[in-house]
Amino acid sequence: MHVTLINTLAQPLKTAAKFINHQEQASGLSTSRFIQDTGTCLLPKAVFSRSAADLAENSFLELTESGLVYFVPALIGEKISRKIFSKKLEKSAKELVSVQAVKLLEQKNPLNKQILPVKAAIALSAMFIPLTEFTLNYFKNIFTLKTFKKADFNNIAALENKKEDKELQKKVEKSAQKHILGAASVFAGCLGLGTLIAKKGNTSKILQNLSELILAPGSKLFKNNEKAKNFFNKYLSIDFAQQDGKLVLSKGQLTSCVLIGGAGYFGASKDRGKQNFLETLFRFPVVGFYIITGSELFEKGFKKLLVKAGKCKETIGKNLQVPSFEELGDLAKTYAQKNGTKAADEFKKLAKQKTLISGVPFLFSIGFMGFFVAGISNVFTKYRFEKAKQSNTGKNRIIQEKQQLPPAFKSFMQ
Repeated sequence: MHVTLINTLAQPLKTAAKFINHQEQASGLSTSRFIQDTGTCLLPKAVFSRSAADLAENSFLELTESGLVYFVPALIGEKISRKIFSKKLEKSAKELVSVQAVKLLEQKNPLNKQILPVKAAIALSAMFIPLTEFTLNYFKNIFTLKTFKKADFNNIAALENKKEDKELQKKVEKSAQKHILGAASVFAGCLGLGTLIAKKGNTSKILQNLSELILAPGSKLFKNNEKAKNFFNKYLSIDFAQQDGKLVLSKGQLTSCVLIGGAGYFGASKDRGKQNFLETLFRFPVVGFYIITGSELFEKGFKKLLVKAGKCKETIGKNLQVPSFEELGDLAKTYAQKNGTKAADEFKKLAKQKTLISGVPFLFSIGFMGFFVAGISNVFTKYRFEKAKQSNTGKNRIIQEKQQLPPAFKSFMQ
């Protein structure tokens, strides 16, 4: 019904409604979200790219990062690890593997001794995602070095065009290899620990406690502090979330990607020079915060402003929940019967509200987090480079002038 009602809308509201509805219907389809988020992040960087190497690097990072987030969780969690580690569970326990550990602990499910170790093993196998995220910038450094023969960020960002330092290139390559190997070793440790927990967790109190700590750190560490418990469970648990009985990336896993991946960002950028590190230091905290919780805070704040202004009363609930377009169709029918109006007219009013609520945060993410941050980051990098260059020129001039002074005057100055 809602699709028919969307088609009754006039342009451009109809286009906006179709786009939002498509995203809601495709919430579980990785391909759709991959295309949307990659385009949102990559397009601004492509517009502001400073060289072919810079564009290639950003394309490599955005495509691989989006692939990690939207395809790998379902592959590792649902298709591989869940089948392997839950193989010996009885049917009723197998079905509960997708339920988040926090809920299982609250319900004091009698099967927890069987389920939680299996869930912990699955979660530890998913550490592949943040650890791979950590290595991506090192892979990027090798990619640029092998493809464009460049390791100096100043050359890559077209800040200057000087001969590449062979020693720097060797340093960048060795550092990348070292950190990639290190991440692989950590992942091997995670797999080993996960296998141990899955096999012995149901009979070992220590491994039971470790499973709970991995899956629900807030519930384990802050039993008497509700705020701390909820915060740690939301942002530091590496347990999978659930969608239609299937394992999907959780907020805690996303946080681990940002934090562990951030270490890779800073480490790989430091290898290629001061300006690369400073650019990362400027951009990453803003983007990282927005990815973890900024978008959520912005959307929540925007809804509160609308409620305070008396807007969108029909579509924003008491807990700031907003119905999907599919639900708007039924809601429009209800309002039409109540007000003696046409469902199409009620749907048009609701669609305008829904588009405003969903559209503004989306445009903000493209405009501010995309174009503004990418653009201003490049501007500040160029500014810092020019200032550093002027400072170095001034220092070199003073040194040269001192060298030209008479010996007697040099002795007096010392």
